[in-house]
Amino acid sequence: MKLFLIPTPIAENAWHTISPEVINRVHLLGVFIVERAKTARHFVKDIKHPRPIQELIFTELSDNSDAKAASETFMNALKSGQDIGLLSEAGCPGVADPGAAIVALAHREGVQVVPLTGPSSILLSLMASGLNGQSFAFQGYLSPKRPELARDLRRLEQSVWQQNQTQIFIETPYRSQMVLEVALESLRPDTMFVVAQDITGNQELIKGQTIKQWKKSPLPALQKLPAVFLIGK
Repeated sequence: MKLFLIPTPIAENAWHTISPEVINRVHLLGVFIVERAKTARHFVKDIKHPRPIQELIFTELSDNSDAKAASETFMNALKSGQDIGLLSEAGCPGVADPGAAIVALAHREGVQVVPLTGPSSILLSLMASGLNGQSFAFQGYLSPKRPELARDLRRLEQSVWQQNQTQIFIETPYRSQMVLEVALESLRPDTMFVVAQDITGNQELIKGQTIKQWKKSPLPALQKLPAVFLIGK
């Protein structure tokens, strides 16, 4: 048995980011542990899985779901010698994703873990940022409230200037504009701030400037699309 970590597009209809190797591997699998079953079924159907969709097993493992069902699916596949595919909602499973729990289970059970190459918004945004790629940290989500967010941003800024460590975080799409506004209010003028939105998609925006430069230029109207934010120097 093997556990295959299957990347999915991070932008709508960005099928060019998924390699034939990944598609061919998915075609051989019949058991999937996924972040969201509806999205996973669409993905498997869109890449023309040779088996009827109703014959495939999809077990959800989300941030809000109990891991018991996913663990049972894994153990049943282990007993029967079936390979499993692990799918995130978007991008690479196990990174900013609840699937890490299944990867950890695979290691405990001595199952080979096979990561397949695909798009990661975190890595792609770092590549395109021009910030320090030798030392960086991913912080997940910061506080959704303005005062606490301002404190979070200033705390990350300290790591940037004291350790020369690029700080990366994400936010739900409908709060992206607020993040930019609070960053402009809270960070020092010479701090670099990068917005990377809809990476690999039709509305891709990757823009990095100092806070001083951001304040002097027209601000983008951040759409309700996934975005990654980076702080650096």
